[in-house]
Amino acid sequence: MIGGIGLYDPTGCIDVGTAAEWDALPPQQRLDRLSELLRRASADADAFTWVGLYEPTHEEFAVVQGAFDLPSLFVEDALNSSHRPEIELDDDGHGLAVLKVLDYVEASSDVLTGQVGIFLGPHYVVTVRFGDTRDLSALRRRLAEDGPLRALGPIGVLYLLLDDVVDGYLHVAQEVGTDVEQLEAAVFQQDAQQTSADRIYRLKREALEVRRAVNPLLADAQAFVVDTCRWVPGALHPNFRDVGEHLLRANDITESVDSLLMTMLMASMALQDLQQNRDMRKISAWVALAAVPTMVAGIYGMNFDNMPELRQDWGYPVVLAGLVIACGLLYRGFKRSGWL
Repeated sequence: MIGGIGLYDPTGCIDVGTAAEWDALPPQQRLDRLSELLRRASADADAFTWVGLYEPTHEEFAVVQGAFDLPSLFVEDALNSSHRPEIELDDDGHGLAVLKVLDYVEASSDVLTGQVGIFLGPHYVVTVRFGDTRDLSALRRRLAEDGPLRALGPIGVLYLLLDDVVDGYLHVAQEVGTDVEQLEAAVFQQDAQQTSADRIYRLKREALEVRRAVNPLLADAQAFVVDTCRWVPGALHPNFRDVGEHLLRANDITESVDSLLMTMLMASMALQDLQQNRDMRKISAWVALAAVPTMVAGIYGMNFDNMPELRQDWGYPVVLAGLVIACGLLYRGFKRSGWL
């Protein structure tokens, strides 16, 4: 389905109808109108159209592909919601960019992952969005109000999307880092050691989502920082440099979080092993204490005739006193050694 559509020129955004109106058109009529929209944009050197789609079917996207003559290989990548992030543009800034879109859910501390594919051509931008992450309506309004950015054409749209998506990476990475800091104190609490490993694995999974979104773009981030991308207009070099720096910073935070989580996991497992050793020592100490009266009871339960102390008045209290003294000495020794 069409999530948004617009024709942009130096004067602003020209009304071409709502997304609902375009969705209501039959496929052939939609194809004709999209082709006409592209012709209108191509007639003005400073104009372009932006067509946004949300989770389109292959049949729905075939209409857009026909109108804009999109390469089949790029279409296959953009419609694959699990495709690896990439920016594949030629020197003129034409091609495909695939970005993962991340959102942080404060209530559940979860990371939601979506995807946006961006087709860039001479006078058009086609975006294909998957997932329940934020929509692009706010970026459309910003583009309509920003004349200098709008004058840069499709590359200006790409910058808007990159800036928004990368800021999301940074926000999610920082939130995951905050969760890790909160968990760090809980790891060393005895009553939380059992659940710490589960929480660590969950946070590692969230950090992995950020790494999957950021790592494939690190080479592009380096290119943005050192201004070696030929398709970036001179006016946007500082903007893309800022995007690259944010990408690198998000990656640094994620790497630090992942390393800390691994250390915390090892510490949690070590603490659990230590607690198990303490429990085993306590069990062993109590078994040793119970062994003394068990041994004495076993001796006097053998029913031999020649056991003189059985016939003595002092036999019973002496044996009991010996048991108490032996057990007391053992208990004292175990207590001093920390086994009890």
